Amino acid sequence: MLNPKIISFLQIKTLAYASLGGAVFLFLGLPLPLFIGPMLGCLVAALIGFRLKGFDKISIFMRTILGVAIGSTFTPEILSEIGQLGASLIIIPLFLLVICTVGYFYFKILGFDTGTSYYGSIPGGLVEMLVFGDKAGANVRVLSLIHATRVLVIMLVVPFVITTIWGIDLTHLPGVYINQVPILEIGLMIFAAITGWRLAVVLKVPGATILGPMVLTSILTLTDLIHFRPPVEFIWGAQFFIGLGVGIRYNGVTGVEVRQYILSALGYCLLLGFVSLLFVFVVVGLLDTSPMDTLLAYLPGGQAEMGIIAIVSNADMAFVISHHALRLILVLLLVQVFARWILK
Repeated sequence: MLNPKIISFLQIKTLAYASLGGAVFLFLGLPLPLFIGPMLGCLVAALIGFRLKGFDKISIFMRTILGVAIGSTFTPEILSEIGQLGASLIIIPLFLLVICTVGYFYFKILGFDTGTSYYGSIPGGLVEMLVFGDKAGANVRVLSLIHATRVLVIMLVVPFVITTIWGIDLTHLPGVYINQVPILEIGLMIFAAITGWRLAVVLKVPGATILGPMVLTSILTLTDLIHFRPPVEFIWGAQFFIGLGVGIRYNGVTGVEVRQYILSALGYCLLLGFVSLLFVFVVVGLLDTSPMDTLLAYLPGGQAEMGIIAIVSNADMAFVISHHALRLILVLLLVQVFARWILK
């Protein structure tokens, strides 16, 4: 008999909704079936009115596995090209300033209060924006829906853009099976996942669940201790639970919230997409970077979610992740500084 302290009936139902979504996407041969499928499965369930409950501890572990997968791609050849990232990274602060300014005035024009407009316009970590927004008197529920919609829309659109424009197959295996990876390396990966995460938490590194394991794994890879990416079963698990985590952010959503807040968030996503594409065209034109890598680097989706797409599409991980890491760090360093001026 299942111990209710381990898993609840509500979580079992949530797993069922996510699994059904994944099965439909697999059957239809759609891109990223074990990521987008669970995400949409939970989203549809929430919109129907079914209650959902996530898996916090499992989701954290799966994010650390994603960090390991990213870190395992940092070979000496890739690191030798990091110096070329500088020019593009310098543009990130300007990019942030533009999208935050556009988003702030957009929400203000729609009648949102100052705190909600400010923290809703910032593409940073969801938890941090909710904490800061709550302290500033913003509507936390609205902030949650705005940022959930931002991530959801980007995750739904980008895979189809990649497959349509660049012909990338996002249904292929993102690695090798577990029986093809040496047991010692699997142990090192799990060690890097847990230890890297905990060290990053102690050091208060932003995005600790991903960046900590990523850095530690990259060290193990560069010292020739790890030669493989995490097994495909691990990657699938990360896709499934991270996708599920995006979908359940709409838990308890009402028709009024859909009309008042989610539709407004969709309008913000259109503005965000326009500004992001503008910067992508400029960066590609000026620096001759890869269009796909630049798109993945500049679109402000969630760090974990964008990491999944980057891995499956075989993008330049160093290029993509460095931009998202810098965006997150800048947001967490500066968000409260500007808040003192804007919210006074």
